[in-house]
Amino acid sequence: MRAETPGCNGQFTHLNNAGASLKPRMVVEAVARHLEREEEIGGYEAATEAAGDVGAFYASVARLINAQPSEIAFVDSATRGWQIAFLALGLNPGDEVLTSSAEYNSNMISFRHAEQRLGIRTVLVPDEADGSIDCAALERAITGRTRLISLSHMPTNDGIVQPAAEVGRIAKAHGIPYLLDACQSVGQMPIDVTGLGCTMLTATGRKYLRGPRGTGFLWVDRTWQDRLVPEMLDIRSARWTEVDRFEIMDDAGRYELWENNVAAQIGLGKAAAYAVRHSLDLVWERIQMLAARLRLLLAELPGFDVHDRGAVKSGIVTFSSRAVPAAELTAWLRREHAINTSVSAVQLTRTDLLSSGLTHVVRASVHAFNTEDEVDRLAAALRPLATGRDAAQAVPVS
Repeated sequence: MRAETPGCNGQFTHLNNAGASLKPRMVVEAVARHLEREEEIGGYEAATEAAGDVGAFYASVARLINAQPSEIAFVDSATRGWQIAFLALGLNPGDEVLTSSAEYNSNMISFRHAEQRLGIRTVLVPDEADGSIDCAALERAITGRTRLISLSHMPTNDGIVQPAAEVGRIAKAHGIPYLLDACQSVGQMPIDVTGLGCTMLTATGRKYLRGPRGTGFLWVDRTWQDRLVPEMLDIRSARWTEVDRFEIMDDAGRYELWENNVAAQIGLGKAAAYAVRHSLDLVWERIQMLAARLRLLLAELPGFDVHDRGAVKSGIVTFSSRAVPAAELTAWLRREHAINTSVSAVQLTRTDLLSSGLTHVVRASVHAFNTEDEVDRLAAALRPLATGRDAAQAVPVS
């Protein structure tokens, strides 16, 4: 994987794969080739010529998550796919949505907006002691008004891997649709939508899947597609049957719009095929090993705190310095040590962190192409701040 990733030989040590990972060469080449054909023969003509590659996108993503190609929709972001699925439920005043306290902040904004606009109610299910969703509490929270269970499979800044399959079992037992945000898990670990028991799943291209930015996909179980009516339709998602009548497409095409970035869609299909080709069981095993190594190294540094929770942890490692704000520390690591990390806003429900005054953390996220040496390099860069007399002075604001 390193040999096929030019960025691994670049200027920076890339530990920001939960933000946007480094792309394999073949993904970039596929996008560039299609853009060149658009330059040479025109956009419509190039799309017609590439119909096979566009079709391969649906097949590759389906193989990636053990689904059918007809259940896959291409979207320009996971957020777009998530919104399409959420709004297609047609929620009404008094309807309830059950979610975890570790739900992604953007999803929580959508829930709060829907509370104001539609009159729904959002219920935060309590956590287990390890920070993951309490499945027994989830089942107890279900009422006759429950219309959706929503979960982020791997929260963006907790390190948790949620018990998504157990949540799926509960959702199926009660006949409730289950929307799984798999932005961080697709490409990081094996995903089987049948085993997970979800009704809808969304994912982005740019993170662990290593596809182009501005890409994502929405999967909807074919048995639910007729029950989810998109809020927006056009000539891709519906077709005219008479002068004044139309019908919505009977597959996941109903969630797409006619205009899209064909080059990016082809690139995302190549990224999905690439992930399948490189055993995700092995990828997941290596990611967990590297992340565990980094957590141990960080835990040994005085003045630093690791904030990851969960019985099973992902490749996302979040930490903070008691002396240096997260934004300044991240900028200093990139400027002085050529190490890419990112700043992540603390979940609004992490009262334990917010009460301490901590609103942002540093997020280092490893992929299988990272090395033990790269993980060690991050810890070594931080060590002087842990042992120095004044860490805040050691990290001047740029």
